[in-house]
Amino acid sequence: MQALMAQAAQIGEQLKARKEKVAVAESSSGGLISAALLSVPGASAYYLGGGVVYTPKARVMLMEIPKEALEGMRSASEPYALLLARTVRERFGATWGVSETGAAGPTGNPYGDAAGHTCVAVSGPVEFVATIETGSSDRAANMEAFAAAALELLAKASA
Repeated sequence: MQALMAQAAQIGEQLKARKEKVAVAESSSGGLISAALLSVPGASAYYLGGGVVYTPKARVMLMEIPKEALEGMRSASEPYALLLARTVRERFGATWGVSETGAAGPTGNPYGDAAGHTCVAVSGPVEFVATIETGSSDRAANMEAFAAAALELLAKASA
């Protein structure tokens, strides 16, 4: 968690300096992206909110993504990660939307992805999306790696 907090501190300073805001929709990272961003003193200057969108029910309750928007798309994919990032950014009126969706482990997900697979996305003035494969079944280590990847993508996008 210390490494995530250090990443978030750098990002937080950049966001505060530019008066930019961020919102987060994460899944298998279980809130670690938000926790890292919120560990920075003064986070209320840039962090608007977010949610752990871990299940289809959570997606409906927290994100209100219509079924039509999901046609031909599955969770833990780059298009879905980008949809989540765009949606959370729009819903919160943020400069940046960050998302993560994957399989932390120790087994894969129902969509056929192995443990250690995730897709992360950032939506804002620029958009980035990436697939991460850790090759590990260590749930906690994967959760941290997923959060780190999302924060790295946010740092790249907001640089």
